[in-house]
Amino acid sequence: MTLTLTTAGESHGPALVAIVGGLPAGLRLDRDAIAADLHRRRQGYGRSPRQKLEEDELEVLAGLRHGLTLGTPLADLAGTLKFGHDDVRNALERASARQTAVHVAAGTVAKTLLAEIGVSVSGRPVEIGGADTEAGWKDATDAARSERDTLGGVVEVVADGVPPGLGSYADKPDRLDARLAAALMGIQAVKGVEIGKGFALARMRGSAAHDEIEPDRGRLTNRAGGIEGGIANGEPVVVRAAMKPLPTLMRPLRSVDLATGEPGEALVERSDVQAVEALAVVAEAAVAWELARAARDKFGGDAIVDFVGAHAAYLERIAWPRTP
Repeated sequence: MTLTLTTAGESHGPALVAIVGGLPAGLRLDRDAIAADLHRRRQGYGRSPRQKLEEDELEVLAGLRHGLTLGTPLADLAGTLKFGHDDVRNALERASARQTAVHVAAGTVAKTLLAEIGVSVSGRPVEIGGADTEAGWKDATDAARSERDTLGGVVEVVADGVPPGLGSYADKPDRLDARLAAALMGIQAVKGVEIGKGFALARMRGSAAHDEIEPDRGRLTNRAGGIEGGIANGEPVVVRAAMKPLPTLMRPLRSVDLATGEPGEALVERSDVQAVEALAVVAEAAVAWELARAARDKFGGDAIVDFVGAHAAYLERIAWPRTP
């Protein structure tokens, strides 16, 4: 038993679709919590005025009754056709970061499921435009705005309470670190992902890079980011994603006319200066979704009581939380 997410719809179309499958029956979902995360996705210093004009309206069409999941696929945000090929706009519509709205909604569902087994997930920006403080982020954003430019940055997602054993070392598609990396790299504008200390580990000696195991089976350090050999080790899961500067500039870059092959300029469109704070919300949702999938893979259960019971039985078998 695993979670599935199918999406459809265009950025400026009538709606976006998310169909969530594999949820256990009896999970209580809060529509207001989903709406709140959708609102968080539109926030952040440097976002364009359009974020104040647009609202995400949530509509649940199936799979939910009286606030409880029925064990059947859950659909929200009814939508339309997926692709067209008569001009670039058709591809742009599907590739737009507006598509992250359905993933954030699904991520809220995943966080609700994870909370049932004591797992919490939170994302935050750690760097914007090269600055690593909130004041620095605003200064960098203001400077880029005045020069009609854009910024990128880095976000971090931390998941606490993840039990050891999620994921697998046997096959690439089942490795938890590979799944998380793919989920984050699949987000628009993300160009790099690291688990734990990531690339910094490449510059360290093994004696300094690895997390030694204490008598209680815990670690005093967490350079591995909570995952070893593709499997969660019981420490907090820590993942970071790097976002390139937004490509839609008020100062257009060189381009080409696809019909004639002649040099041209990109179109000027209303754009955010940076959306790193929004990425933190989207990345949080992506990590939550993959952790929820991994938990469903391991604990199964047709009803929420089965899922929670299997988790409790597993922790009892491995004597976790840690005991000396």
